[in-house]
Amino acid sequence: MAKTTSMNIRIEPKLKEEVEEILKDLGMNIADAVTIYFKQIVLTDSIPLQIKRPRFNKETLEAIKEADEIMKHPEDYKSYNNVYEMLEEIDDEEE
Repeated sequence: MAKTTSMNIRIEPKLKEEVEEILKDLGMNIADAVTIYFKQIVLTDSIPLQIKRPRFNKETLEAIKEADEIMKHPEDYKSYNNVYEMLEEIDDEEE
């Protein structure tokens, strides 16, 4: 067996759990995945993935702006205690 060395990294616990769950389904652990990733860095002499800012379409950008506005001024918007209240009001408006 090849010699190994240890690495310590800090990562959000929820992200670690999500990654571990996916890797388990793939039959590997985090150490295996990191080893594969590092070998790909050496092989390709680069980071072996594309890192991009997300691009949102116009509708999504408008929804983000609307959500920001609602969070800044919740008093200006109708709210409901649960989905049933909302559906009831929708039904009332249709009648």
